[in-house]
Amino acid sequence: MLGEEHLNTLTSINNLALAFWNQGRWKEAEELGVQVIEIRKRVLGEEHPDTLTSINNLASTYRNQGRWKEAEELGVQVMKTRKRVLGGEYPDTLISMNNLAFTFKRQGRNDEAILFMEKCFQLRKQVLSPQHPYIETSLKALNKWRMENIEI
Repeated sequence: MLGEEHLNTLTSINNLALAFWNQGRWKEAEELGVQVIEIRKRVLGEEHPDTLTSINNLASTYRNQGRWKEAEELGVQVMKTRKRVLGGEYPDTLISMNNLAFTFKRQGRNDEAILFMEKCFQLRKQVLSPQHPYIETSLKALNKWRMENIEI
């Protein structure tokens, strides 16, 4: 038996949380996500990339539950930490920026969402390969949000 703090065990628990997330089973995803975060903080540290990914996943779970304040708080925390630890152009930092833009959009904070997504899109164009799917995803969201923001 590997034990709950073994990295393979944590990966398995995290994967199960993601499976629940993909099924829309937010409560189960949240419970496992919190468990993984607590253990990863203890074993790997609060600023380890895997810990930050787990926190980012929990923020997305909160966003899908409509828990905007919690989603935003965790999203900001992860983005700032990733920016400081990994750099502002690191792909994981840009994932945090993208997710925070979606949180702002869901809160009805359209101007902030568009600004974040514009910056995310520009940085992704600079650091990812031209065919990377995240570039197209960011551009589609950005164009949709801009159109929704135009008053007729």
